[in-house]
Amino acid sequence: MVAVTIPSFYLYGEPHRAVEDGFVHAERLDDRSRPHEWTILPHAHADLVQLFLLERGGGVMRAEADSFPVTAPALLIVPAGIVHGFDWYHESEGAVVTLSVRHLALLDSRYPGLAAVFDRAGVVYPDEAAIATIGGGIATLMRELGWSAPGHGAAVDAALLTVLVETLRASGVMQGGARSAPGHHHSLVARFRARIDERFRLREPIAVYAEALGTSESRLRVACARIAALSPAAMLDQRAMLDAKRALLYTNLSVAEVGYSIGFSDPAYFTRFFTRHAGVSPRAYRQMDNA
Repeated sequence: MVAVTIPSFYLYGEPHRAVEDGFVHAERLDDRSRPHEWTILPHAHADLVQLFLLERGGGVMRAEADSFPVTAPALLIVPAGIVHGFDWYHESEGAVVTLSVRHLALLDSRYPGLAAVFDRAGVVYPDEAAIATIGGGIATLMRELGWSAPGHGAAVDAALLTVLVETLRASGVMQGGARSAPGHHHSLVARFRARIDERFRLREPIAVYAEALGTSESRLRVACARIAALSPAAMLDQRAMLDAKRALLYTNLSVAEVGYSIGFSDPAYFTRFFTRHAGVSPRAYRQMDNA
């Protein structure tokens, strides 16, 4: 039996790579749909959630095992890890907002309940006023993402919050959608990420994380694979590498001190760890940036 592999992209057509914590992106619907002749093949995004505003046209949305027609105006919601694709009518118009699950978690920590927008895949048909507000919020978001004026970050989040709050309020009329969307997996991985941020420097075994989260290692592995397309150990290493790279680039700590700062008591072991993940030694990585 031949296994079927579902592509996992950063953005559609772009190779999968680590997602920055604060990643937010917005583009017009036809930026990717037109070059692909209005057909977006089934794929998934490991660490990204997406919101599609369909302003004109329509088509068919596929989400996991579900397939259903969509007519403008509408909002299409895609949680992280959900296999989805589209067959758009030619010349359909709209916009796509993409953000990292970590940035969504940050916003949700400030405004609890906001992440519920992405509890499952589906289609929302807001009223005319809500569509106008969401469209205006996305237009502002696109403008703010295109420059770095004073207050840029605050303006991006303000526009994003407008879009998410209006979508949340309209989500009571969600239709269709992939009911297989694993909400408990999202919650578990979000709690795992939060604990990693707090304790990754301790280099604790994954079994310790699983016990603290009230789950088993196998369930944690399944959730991480489904949502992040990574193993728990890989997610832990990814977080340690992020801190190590920051320290090498932005501090004067020695390589050994950088290793100590993220929990490696043996400088040689830290060098091997870093080289395995980055493809170059810590010293070479620092020198490449200073070249």
